[in-house]
Amino acid sequence: MWWGGRGQSFNIAPQKEEPEKGTLGAEVIPGPRAAVTWGLTLCPSQLSGPKSAQGSGMPEPRSRQLGNSQASGRLPGEKILAWAPGVRKGLEPELPGTLVCTNLRVTFQPRGWQRSQDTPLSSEYDFALVNIAQLEAVSSLSRVQLLRPGSLLKFVPEEILIHGRDFRLLRVGFEAGGLGPQAFQVTTAIAQARARSSRGQQYTGVTLSKAGQSSGSGKPPVPLLETSEDWETERKKQGARSWRVSTINERFDVATSLSRYFWVPNRTLDSEVRRAFAHFHQGRGPRLSWHHPGGSDLLRCGGFYTASDPNKEDVRAVESMLQAGHSDVVLVETMDELPGLADVQLAHLRLRSLCLPDSSVAEDKWLSALEGTRWLDYVRSCLRKASDISVLVTSRVRSVVLQERGDRDFNGLLSSLVQLLSAPEARTLLGFQSLVQREWVAAGHPFLTRLGGTGASEEAPVFLLFLDCAWQLLQQFPAEFEFSEFFLLALHDSVRVPDTITFLRDTPWERGKQSGQFKSYTQVYTPGYSQPPAGSCVNLQPSVWDWDLRYSNEQIRQFYNPGYDPEHHPDSWHPRQQPTFMVPGSPSSMWLFSRGVLTPLNQLCPWRDSPSLMAVSSRWLPRPAISSESLADQEWGLPSHWGACPLPMGLLLPGYLGPQIRFWRRCYLRGRPEVQMGLSASTISGLQDELSHLQELLKKWTPRISPEDHSKKRDPNTILSQSC
Repeated sequence: MWWGGRGQSFNIAPQKEEPEKGTLGAEVIPGPRAAVTWGLTLCPSQLSGPKSAQGSGMPEPRSRQLGNSQASGRLPGEKILAWAPGVRKGLEPELPGTLVCTNLRVTFQPRGWQRSQDTPLSSEYDFALVNIAQLEAVSSLSRVQLLRPGSLLKFVPEEILIHGRDFRLLRVGFEAGGLGPQAFQVTTAIAQARARSSRGQQYTGVTLSKAGQSSGSGKPPVPLLETSEDWETERKKQGARSWRVSTINERFDVATSLSRYFWVPNRTLDSEVRRAFAHFHQGRGPRLSWHHPGGSDLLRCGGFYTASDPNKEDVRAVESMLQAGHSDVVLVETMDELPGLADVQLAHLRLRSLCLPDSSVAEDKWLSALEGTRWLDYVRSCLRKASDISVLVTSRVRSVVLQERGDRDFNGLLSSLVQLLSAPEARTLLGFQSLVQREWVAAGHPFLTRLGGTGASEEAPVFLLFLDCAWQLLQQFPAEFEFSEFFLLALHDSVRVPDTITFLRDTPWERGKQSGQFKSYTQVYTPGYSQPPAGSCVNLQPSVWDWDLRYSNEQIRQFYNPGYDPEHHPDSWHPRQQPTFMVPGSPSSMWLFSRGVLTPLNQLCPWRDSPSLMAVSSRWLPRPAISSESLADQEWGLPSHWGACPLPMGLLLPGYLGPQIRFWRRCYLRGRPEVQMGLSASTISGLQDELSHLQELLKKWTPRISPEDHSKKRDPNTILSQSC
């Protein structure tokens, strides 16, 4: 199962005959430490890898012309820095091969292995430099970490351990006990290349040829939301008739962290939008995130820029955009009850340290240490708040506004979770990818900074926290999701791959500048939206959703959940007309949702000249203490005169108490191959192996049952549940 560590179980056909020795097209770079491009002037028995200088090259996968470098497995600008023969340990059986360090990644190439023709850009053996969290060199007398400031390698290592930020572990022992100079060279090269990548070195991604893009459909299956066409199509799909596509940020002169296009109310002019956005943090004003088919709208925005001095017209424009045509408005303070960025980073570091194979935590204290990381607590907090917001969206026809100061982290997390809970179309494979593209990539989540790619102090894996929350929902509602755990793991592993810039940039402006998007054509929005000029191309680089460039067809088939119930498909859900379960809000009502409780507001905006200022001068009423019950448990948390509402069709309300929040073992324990056994199986042979493992586990635990336990007639399921 390739997701249990991307290389724990390899299906490698034995090499029947030794190929002839020859030159693999070496290109030596002058200098004291010569680097060569892929491949090397080596004997194939020493380095079994892509053969870029033999024959006519590799067939083009999926009718895309990737060029000679990609077809040979070498990324543009990639150069081999060092290599050494070794044996990958931690597997049964151990794999002999070659450890190769390039300026972009570390890869272990098993002997006799060749890069797949269908997935030329990456393989299960690749380990991106930006993914390396810890590098250890080991000998019989010493052990040193090489990524610490000032650390030097003063001995020839017999073994190295590369710990990934994605919880993977690469353990390679060198031949002849590490006595050869190549072991020292490749270890030093990895440490130096990783240090350079941590100083802000950014990869430019893979560029597809224009001819390859113009052939076929010319449009990826997942809308990248880089044109007004994509936004208009998505608006119509959601049925948001009261909204339109705004083009005021087409040149990123309103906010560089926002996408070029976004949705604003029909009645709001672009001039009003521009003035209103100037009074929000980083120019991230209120805009539509998702339109519920029942009529409610979910908006997101940054914090109010209280130092500004808006006039009455600007305040009216801000309030009009927040209300979005609704009489009932709820402002949600996103960060209440949620951890800060530093808390998320600390919890993730503690979790990764705990899950290392050589963790010092005793087995009987492991669960207590897991609780001490606070990671599962933060998952629980996110699910609880998303559940409450989904109740707000689905119980009344209203405008619900998520407000976070930066509007680039937890607003995206909560908005995505609310849509997963409320919209069956978001639970399909295509719908989930579109959701991530819209709420994270296009919305300007700083992936590079949050995932540690810039070396800045603002590192915090908020997106990985969201994937854990999505996995929790998949475990609690397995028949509701079209995608599987394997898809979530593939997405988890793709956040640091060097062959696409989807997750290697912080803003749409940076991503568009790198891809040459701004050199195409300038669009002007029209309601019917016109086609781009013939021969033009908006994105010449593959996105993370081009799975066929990195995964085989067999692997992609495992993205689909075999337990998905087709009846839960959005086509079988209620129509997009106003459902009967939606209840109108009270006239001109404004609410603050904070700490699990709805509180009446005196005004929406913090500025004193607000036209909606009421008798009470204070904006917020006294903040209530945090509620111990969820909003759904409080009869939807609404005033009693509104009455109770039935549970809307298609809404999921997850459990988040105690054992209802589970530990994602397949993801976080991938560095421990022995733990991955018996988690799940997707094939007949895999089910047989899992059954055999469970039977062996049952044999080991059955003799430990005391006579008192036998008298209670406990079944095997109870025994197994206690053994896990």
